[in-house]
Amino acid sequence: LNAAVRRAPRQHVRFLPAPAGGDGGATGLVARSPRRVLRTGPDVVSVAVRGPRFRRLKIGAGHRLDTKASGVFVLGIGHGNKLLTDLYNCHLTKVYTVGGLFGKATDDFSDTGKLVEKTTFDHITREKLERILAVIQGTNHKALLMHSNIDMKTQEAYELAVKGLIRPMGKSPPIITAIRCLQFALPEFQLEIHCLHETQQYLRKIVHEIGLELKSSAVCIQVRRIRDGVFTLDDALLRTQWNLQSIQNAIWDCQLKVKTELEKTLG
Repeated sequence: LNAAVRRAPRQHVRFLPAPAGGDGGATGLVARSPRRVLRTGPDVVSVAVRGPRFRRLKIGAGHRLDTKASGVFVLGIGHGNKLLTDLYNCHLTKVYTVGGLFGKATDDFSDTGKLVEKTTFDHITREKLERILAVIQGTNHKALLMHSNIDMKTQEAYELAVKGLIRPMGKSPPIITAIRCLQFALPEFQLEIHCLHETQQYLRKIVHEIGLELKSSAVCIQVRRIRDGVFTLDDALLRTQWNLQSIQNAIWDCQLKVKTELEKTLG
């Protein structure tokens, strides 16, 4: 920002009384352009000076990603920090693609952890996996309704359901709102998980528990966030795009949908 080309400074003019004439006539006004005076020695030099425009820039982080995860990571710059807080209070859904590998278990549920167990997996089919996913989604749907504190027989519940706004508006345990299998090729599989109030470690544990339910074991080989509320991969900047112009364009492009979501959810 400080290296960018800046417009010329505005000229500030002060009108000062002109010295009285020798004949004692009326004084007028004389325009003067004030300048700062720097005293560097016995001489006095009158100069116009201007320092860097930005000395501090406040940047805040949205929902965090741990060191083993990747994907969409939202930052707030300046006034955007207030918007980050507002978006947090919306409790928006996040979406992940999660890769798994059947046949082994580790101490931290990831493929890089310490190996604890090896198991067979030839008996696992996509149909069996999808049945387990349906059970997980059904259990979490009940938790979603319970923590939303909404009477499902009311008009309010109907209107919120139409708008897609049935979700906990306060703290709750991690909740999976949707889960499906994207790819299945033993021993690997990939899931798409829509969730609230999760951590990436919680998602790795889900993969581990799926392996146990299928009479086997499984580790997580990838956690990638593809959506964080209104932000998707299409909004994200690659490492090669971390420059001033790309960041400014990203802020401008996201302003409208952030405003729309805040008005819809928080009024």
